[in-house]
Amino acid sequence: MDEDKKYVEEPTFEVTDGQETLEEQDSEESQQSLKETLQKIKETASEEDPRPSSQLNLRTILGGDLLTTDLVRSQIWLFVLIVVFSIVYVAFRYQCQQDMLTIDRLESELKDAKYKALSSSSTLTEKCRESHVLEVLKQNKDSLLKQAEQPPFIIQVPE
Repeated sequence: MDEDKKYVEEPTFEVTDGQETLEEQDSEESQQSLKETLQKIKETASEEDPRPSSQLNLRTILGGDLLTTDLVRSQIWLFVLIVVFSIVYVAFRYQCQQDMLTIDRLESELKDAKYKALSSSSTLTEKCRESHVLEVLKQNKDSLLKQAEQPPFIIQVPE
């Protein structure tokens, strides 16, 4: 109230023969309306946030009115926690996708290595057969070895 008195000065009136002049009446009416206006401004102006309206619409959300409410201010740490968890989730998902790509690449390399090993093993088995070895020796004329005409038999030695 004292602050209002600083800015509004009380008018001084001169009374002549018990009647105020018209100018003083206008001044008094303007002072009264000014006081009423200041009182209305004082009632409406406050440093507290206005209570949010019961209806929540797109205008209040996009206008930012929702972010100034006490509810949001009291839950700010929850929002920060949600943002941190979202960032961690995205980072882990990205890392998981990278690991899956690496696993797929290594599995395909393993499959190729298995096929090469199987192919090499079958080639070695084919080249190590007795019949194939004898044919190679016969073509090169390096050996006197011949294929047996009689089947092998067991020799029994008495003890």
